[in-house]
Amino acid sequence: MGRGEPLSESVKHELIDGLKSHPTTLILLAFSDDRPAGVAVCFRGFSTFAARPLLNIHDLAVFPEFRGQGVGRRLLEETHRRAAGLGCCKVTLEVREDNHRAQGLYRSMGYGQGNGDTVGMLFWERRVDQGKLAGSDQRGSVAVNFSPI
Repeated sequence: MGRGEPLSESVKHELIDGLKSHPTTLILLAFSDDRPAGVAVCFRGFSTFAARPLLNIHDLAVFPEFRGQGVGRRLLEETHRRAAGLGCCKVTLEVREDNHRAQGLYRSMGYGQGNGDTVGMLFWERRVDQGKLAGSDQRGSVAVNFSPI
């Protein structure tokens, strides 16, 4: 998968129910005849810069026996069609630096870092279960309260 490691058994067990219950999930399954050929797992988000929805392709996968036959391109085309129908301002994705084949497909479909209208962005992450938040010692901090909107 994205980290170059297979999913753990516990994640495999919880994944489908988790995706079904997540309110912004959009999953597209591609079939060739009656055989699954590929999948796009997407999540709706919101662009604060455009004040419009966006669609993030979290996972795009084509089964090995269907690679090079246009399945990935068709999944992207359908994702773009769905994004337009949802009124999205853009479709985002991340790709491994060493996945040159996928990068070629994405470039051919108009993707790029920042897509020419913004400075290239870095995709960072931090695990929530990592422990104490860095910098949370309150030194020189102003008291802040939070309330839901």
